[in-house]
Amino acid sequence: MQIKINEVLRAYIEPLTESEYQALERSILSEGCRDALVLWEDVLVDGHNRYQICQQHGIPFKVTENTSFRNLEDVKLWMIDNNLGRRSISDYQRGVLALRKKEIMAARALELAAEAAAEDARIAPQEGEEAPKKPAAMPLASREDIARAARLSTATLGQIEKIQKTATPELVEAVRSGTISINAAATVASLPEEVQLAAVAGGKKELQKAAKEVRDLRAASRPAKEPKEPKAAPSVDYGDIPTDVAELRAENIALREKNAALLEEITVLQRRISELVSA
Repeated sequence: MQIKINEVLRAYIEPLTESEYQALERSILSEGCRDALVLWEDVLVDGHNRYQICQQHGIPFKVTENTSFRNLEDVKLWMIDNNLGRRSISDYQRGVLALRKKEIMAARALELAAEAAAEDARIAPQEGEEAPKKPAAMPLASREDIARAARLSTATLGQIEKIQKTATPELVEAVRSGTISINAAATVASLPEEVQLAAVAGGKKELQKAAKEVRDLRAASRPAKEPKEPKAAPSVDYGDIPTDVAELRAENIALREKNAALLEEITVLQRRISELVSA
């Protein structure tokens, strides 16, 4: 069989890094190609790197055909789910794949709705006839469902979506390489392109500095929250209690008040951190 390479499918999943490719090559050279390549008819779906290495070194390999695919979208969905099941991919890669799945499912839902409407119009019931049952529409996956499938939080998925929409290619590459975190990259992605480029050119420290500046500006623009007044300490009559015991109890009450004030400050800080993370 002559295996065909579809460049769209080949580029659909993020390629291996140079070190990952070299590790795979060493494994195949020492142990052979253990996993079968997956085909859609004669088109290669899974195993592009293995196929290239085997062809280059003349190493035999096995193939298996997936007969459940009906079209290219089916193939892409299978590729997404197959890669989401792997532990080696990063959180950013998971988010990108999950968002691609969301696009495909949303497009399919629209197609089914349009087909149902067209069919409904074609077989409109005559007077006195019962209306035909409409096919069930494909439910749209919620953000929570998409995030859960990718094993991510909804906040992280939202940050990845923002990066995909507004980050420069250079900033995206910095996230992919691990130079900057997803959270920080989403923050830097809100800056103009020229500022993003300058931050990426400055390296990790400059990227972190740019993200901190944006967060500080956001924090400064928020209205300050008025602290709650601490509750008045209960009055205690120490008339009949020895002086040293009375002093200890008074000190204990003062410490309790101080502890309550600290807990209140911690609550405010935690709220601020939560707002910054979800911003």
